[in-house]
Amino acid sequence: MLFENFSQAHQALLLGAFGLALIMGAVVNKTNFCTMGAVSDAVNMGDWGRMRSWMFAIAIALLGVTGLEAVGLVQADGSFPPYRSGNLIWAENILGGLLFGIGMTLASGCGNKTLIRIGGGNLKSVMVFGVIAVIAYFMINPLPGSDQTLMSLLFLDWIRPLAVNLEGGQQDLGTILAGVEGAGDARLWIGIALGVLLLGFAFKSADFRGSLDNVLGGLVVGVAIVGAWYVSSNISLTFEDSFEGEMTVSVSEFLDPAKTHWDMNDAVHEGWDAKPSSSAFNPQSYTFINPMGQTLGYASDGFAKTALTFGVVAVLGVVAGSFIWAILSGGFRFEWFASIRDFMNHFIGAILMGFGGVLAMGCTIGQGITGFSTLAVGSMMALASIIFGSALTMKIQYYKMVYEDEATFPKALVTALADMRLVPNAMRKLEAI
Repeated sequence: MLFENFSQAHQALLLGAFGLALIMGAVVNKTNFCTMGAVSDAVNMGDWGRMRSWMFAIAIALLGVTGLEAVGLVQADGSFPPYRSGNLIWAENILGGLLFGIGMTLASGCGNKTLIRIGGGNLKSVMVFGVIAVIAYFMINPLPGSDQTLMSLLFLDWIRPLAVNLEGGQQDLGTILAGVEGAGDARLWIGIALGVLLLGFAFKSADFRGSLDNVLGGLVVGVAIVGAWYVSSNISLTFEDSFEGEMTVSVSEFLDPAKTHWDMNDAVHEGWDAKPSSSAFNPQSYTFINPMGQTLGYASDGFAKTALTFGVVAVLGVVAGSFIWAILSGGFRFEWFASIRDFMNHFIGAILMGFGGVLAMGCTIGQGITGFSTLAVGSMMALASIIFGSALTMKIQYYKMVYEDEATFPKALVTALADMRLVPNAMRKLEAI
């Protein structure tokens, strides 16, 4: 997709991101596609329908991204965020994933579900959104009157030194297993193999095959992820360079400060009073925790055009799509907290999701599907940690609900770990249920 000026390119990127998010928001609301719900169904009821839908979405995204990358239509190497970075922040992926998994369970849903619930009239999720947005924003941006962020104050000094620099310069399975030269072919075949395995897992179940909502939800979410990768990878500028004549380059390359010989004239930046960050135009797809912080930044900047990013319009698109479906289906209704305890659970969950989502570099969608589609090891670690944190929290909640006063937190925790076969069954403190 070629554009003659920066404003047109930016508009095309935002319209593409918003349109796909709008469709995804409507379908997710309609089908009740929910990653936290998927874990809950599997842990509490032994129902794997929504988990298979989630795995189906991952399979679609994985097959789509690896296939399109193989033919040059997706460039995931230079993505934002940098999923394939050679700096494997494994401790942040794991700790952030655990915090996020616990948080989304307490707050009744992940980042994407929070947006879906807002579109459906849930005022509890408005509070959750606000808390996540503030924390996500200040994890990356300096606190008022300071040059420190929450990340630098609380985490950076002790957790970043644990990161591992990989020899191949990238953390995707293709590079790790086949080296830089063989990475392209390896990614394709690994992506196909994993994608087929996930498809087999999903469609092995007759119940899943017979559930239109589960199939539709997984399909649309997966296709939306691939579509966003495609759109953001194919926005280019064509312009007249005083040194090299007619040029066609990606927007992110054009904005690279190293390319100082290019004439960034008014025609290219028509309508812009400041040059935006090149990261806003790097190939990317949907993730929702950092974009909630970006949305707060967009509002605090007076809704400046340069602060309107892919992430911001993705957030707005999902809410709008969910709202449209809620109105059309008659499902729109206001909902508030049932009790102080309900409020505190959501408040604490939102805090944990804000910290965890930024630490892990994504959420159940951002790392669990978008990041996984790049075959990044860190994304897989984050996904496993999110599922574990959520499942463990659900088991603890269940034991405390059934046994009430008898089930202290330590007893419920040890029993939950015994259920998950992470400690010997002899250590169990409560009878299995």
